[in-house]
Amino acid sequence: MQKAKVRENVKEYALLTLGTVIMTLGIYFFKFPNHFSTGGVSGMAVILSHYIPNFTNGDFVMLINVLLLIVGYIVLGKGFGGRTTYVSLLMSGLTWGLERIIPMNAPMTSQPLMELIFAVSLPAVGSAILFNLDASSGGTDIVAMILRKYTSLNIGRALMCSDLIITLMACVAFGMETGLFCILGLVIKSLLVDMVLENIAVHKCFQIITSKPEQIIDFIVKDLHRGATDMQGEGAYTHDEKWVLTTVLTRGQAQKLRLHVRGLD
Repeated sequence: MQKAKVRENVKEYALLTLGTVIMTLGIYFFKFPNHFSTGGVSGMAVILSHYIPNFTNGDFVMLINVLLLIVGYIVLGKGFGGRTTYVSLLMSGLTWGLERIIPMNAPMTSQPLMELIFAVSLPAVGSAILFNLDASSGGTDIVAMILRKYTSLNIGRALMCSDLIITLMACVAFGMETGLFCILGLVIKSLLVDMVLENIAVHKCFQIITSKPEQIIDFIVKDLHRGATDMQGEGAYTHDEKWVLTTVLTRGQAQKLRLHVRGLD
């Protein structure tokens, strides 16, 4: 049991790290050089670094995230989110480190629309991985947790309004062309996170009609580590005795079950 728990924790933090790295790469290489501000801490960093050029985007990301974490622990207590703390500090450290190792003084290409797609899609994929593990990148999500505790505000709507305000500030700071790209990015981000989340969480439901239920159930339980429900039935035409097995599997497990059943029955 102890080994299984350790293995599960290692897997969880490996996925948290992967999601954070994907998100940070999209923010640093595509969002920051183009001044794309689509809300959140990274969006605030883009605006603040424009008006206070002595500090970089990475400096502001680090500063804001650390301040919000301190406020979160003070207001919400020690147990408000170990995974969120890990992700928030990792993202801040990666951003700060990339600025010193690979400085980005200009966009990678001359195609802002293509860069916007990467600036939105990579963080959306990373965020979806984190949300699927019941974690987040911290930042404005910590503000949402505090608002949820002390007010009856609609948190989703409040966060959307704050993101919209930060995005509109880009119009003032960088002009209408960049501002319109930011607004488009905010819309795409809202749709894309939900879409990726749904695809990550999707499972397949199987109904298997078979005359060899024991062998298939044995494979589902022992090899795939899933449960199943079996019901006795009868063929409507042949009146042969059959069993109907129902199980729900991930995509990878579904393919393994298909191959097993085809080879067996």
